[in-house]
Amino acid sequence: MLESKELTKKFGAKTAVDHVSVTMESGHIYAMLGPNGSGKTTWMKMAAGLIKPTSGEVLFAGKPVGVESRKEVAYMSTEPYFYGWMTIEDAGKYYADFFEDFSMERYLNMLHAMDLDEKEKIRALSSGMVAKMKIAVTLARDAKVYMLDEPFNGIDLMARDEIRAAILKAAVPEKLLLLSSHLVEEMEAIADRAVFIRKGQLVEVRDLEEMRESDGVSMADRYREIFSHREVQA
Repeated sequence: MLESKELTKKFGAKTAVDHVSVTMESGHIYAMLGPNGSGKTTWMKMAAGLIKPTSGEVLFAGKPVGVESRKEVAYMSTEPYFYGWMTIEDAGKYYADFFEDFSMERYLNMLHAMDLDEKEKIRALSSGMVAKMKIAVTLARDAKVYMLDEPFNGIDLMARDEIRAAILKAAVPEKLLLLSSHLVEEMEAIADRAVFIRKGQLVEVRDLEEMRESDGVSMADRYREIFSHREVQA
């Protein structure tokens, strides 16, 4: 479904993603794990077709990502991308103008399930409420791939529960979900596969159930093994 081949991205002298080759299949929830600055966001933005690689390529359904793949890939960035004067409902209308697969009905249902009022102004929302709105507006698309960058960052425990429920509901066999995070404990309860990335380089991709059975370690245990002696990130 989604594949990168020797994918590399440099920003001046800094290599953010370094020859990463990985294949992700539908029917799974992948956790892309690594400390801040490890290249997760840069990889996802290239997979979403938002920035161009320095070298290598990303393929969606066997074809290079581009205008057509954006119709099938729903990406949620960490940056704010709505105007403060908008209401939560306006954000949905904004998405509906851009994406034919956006469902306002699904969006409103998710908002209400997460206890959000669509008439609220975005400028008046807490960070947790904005996070829930961003999840809802992304998952309200009928995409083949959902990529959520740091969906739990800065979110309180109750909001995390609501976000987790929304993500799990979207996980159906024909979809691929990719979540990037440094909050390993949250990912442990959601993902079935883990992509460990360190200093822009792929360390390994693991089936989590198989890893627990064969190695006797959890995802958090494996994360500590890989990153316990990491260098301080810039």
